[in-house]
Amino acid sequence: MPNIGYLEIPADNIDRAKHDYRSLFGWKIEPNTNLDPARAAAMQCQDISTGPVPDGTLKSGGMYKRQADEGCKNFMLVEDIDAVLVKVKKWGGEILMQKQSFRMSGGQS
Repeated sequence: MPNIGYLEIPADNIDRAKHDYRSLFGWKIEPNTNLDPARAAAMQCQDISTGPVPDGTLKSGGMYKRQADEGCKNFMLVEDIDAVLVKVKKWGGEILMQKQSFRMSGGQS
């Protein structure tokens, strides 16, 4: 299953974003229960579980209601990036940055 090195997803429409990321990567996305309930509800904070954490990656993922002009910050670890890019384009997404290698030093969780 694809995993992340780092992830932060602001979204204008949380329900649509949850559906898209679940469908594309098979992630589990649920409401955040660790924050103050009022803040978590106002920002529609979600926790993202991407599956087992491979060595060299961070176990961190979250989604929240976009508050300003900000974009996603994520580095995906996938078996076949070209196949994923084909799906993104097929579903109407736009590739804003060309694929590149990424390596973190040391395993973190």
